Amino acid sequence: MGAAVPGGGAGESRRAGPLIVTEDLALLDDLLRLCAAAGVEPAVHHRVPERRASWTDPPLVLVGDDVAARCRAATRRPGVVLVGREQDDPGVWRLAVEVGAECVLRLPEAESVLVDRIADAAEGVGRQALTVGVVGGRGGAGASTLACGLALAAARTGRRTLLVDGDPLGGGLDVLLGGEREDGRRWSDFAASKGRLAGGALEESLPAVRGVRVLSWGREPAAPVPPEAVRSVLAAARRRGGVVVVDLPRGTDEAAAEALTQLDLALLVVPGELRAVAAAHRVASVLGPVVRDLRAVVRGPYAAGLDERWVADALRLPLAGELPYDPGIVADQDAGVPPGAEPRGALGRFCADFWERALAPGGAA
Repeated sequence: MGAAVPGGGAGESRRAGPLIVTEDLALLDDLLRLCAAAGVEPAVHHRVPERRASWTDPPLVLVGDDVAARCRAATRRPGVVLVGREQDDPGVWRLAVEVGAECVLRLPEAESVLVDRIADAAEGVGRQALTVGVVGGRGGAGASTLACGLALAAARTGRRTLLVDGDPLGGGLDVLLGGEREDGRRWSDFAASKGRLAGGALEESLPAVRGVRVLSWGREPAAPVPPEAVRSVLAAARRRGGVVVVDLPRGTDEAAAEALTQLDLALLVVPGELRAVAAAHRVASVLGPVVRDLRAVVRGPYAAGLDERWVADALRLPLAGELPYDPGIVADQDAGVPPGAEPRGALGRFCADFWERALAPGGAA
């Protein structure tokens, strides 16, 4: 069970946690340990608190089976969990109904489930983030450019936005956004992560550039990030809601494969030329069995006889849209302007239209 943020010290503040009601000291020790693993600070009572708000306000109430019978008269509220150790006590289910518990969890078997439940309650987990991956059909297709544009466009809508650089051999998305000098953690700080990370702490630890939180690579040679670290980081990012955009490499090592399984939608960026279509076909054949929804973004200019529909049909993929050729992007980058920063530019308009469709009810999400 991972700490809230890798390297976090004892001095870091903890979030408000659940109310624990028990007189069983051994059970209390276990519950305090699990709260610490979730990065929260609980309140502890041996009986139902006299002050009504002390019972109704916490995000979660953990009632020990030793005191459950004395909690029957407590105000009914959501988020009550009955916790104990006795495995073959049929009366515990009757007690759970009488105190309005949503479930019964037995320790130690349910420890990981309970840590997740505690952390979710403390973070106020709601709808998960729409997670979109971007990958080039060939080298230089413009996947990183599109990923940055999508992240900036999402941030302009006021949504919580996280941009994840999944390509250790790329130039660094923080550089593309102009945030390489911003303080914050990089992938190397999360390489040892396992289990659950706190989404809020992850978000606050990352550099912020133009309203986008960015997880990129440092300037030192990129060390491999294990797939379990990728899983922990992306799961934490998704729990925060909003939008997560992942710039993916064309290769599929174990870390990249883990990232693919976390996506709601993947965009394959394909220039309008025959060799690019042939290369993208090979990429699509690898991604297709892994990604739940793979679509083509076709970029001009086009070779003779080709257009966006022809390219998408040749790849047998749904067309997510046509990305117009924008010769000004290179000049903007030379001037320190990130791709997609200008909402009225071709890339900015494309990305805004994409999110309008994807985030609408019944859209790409």
